[in-house]
Amino acid sequence: MDLNVIWDFFIEHLNAEDGIDGAYVKRSAGIPFIYVHSKKGKSDIEYSIKKWSAKAMRGKRLHSDTIFFREKESLYVYRHRFYVPQEKMFCCGNLCVDCVRLKQ
Repeated sequence: MDLNVIWDFFIEHLNAEDGIDGAYVKRSAGIPFIYVHSKKGKSDIEYSIKKWSAKAMRGKRLHSDTIFFREKESLYVYRHRFYVPQEKMFCCGNLCVDCVRLKQ
């Protein structure tokens, strides 16, 4: 699974959102940070981030995590990541108690 496609979809639609003047991703020490220029309030921006990350992940086995980092005038910075859940996705044949074959 290529996360760059998901990131591109997410940022493209976040930039198209009304009230958001610009949004981009910058990686610092391998951690992605979203920089959002907007006149909207913090709660409206967080709603937009959740909405577009959910639409970007639709149909894929992914989760997202967004943490507010800082704010300076009309610039909001969030630590945001898409990640694969830490659970077994195949049967290893060792008759494990939490085998995926036993899930319904």
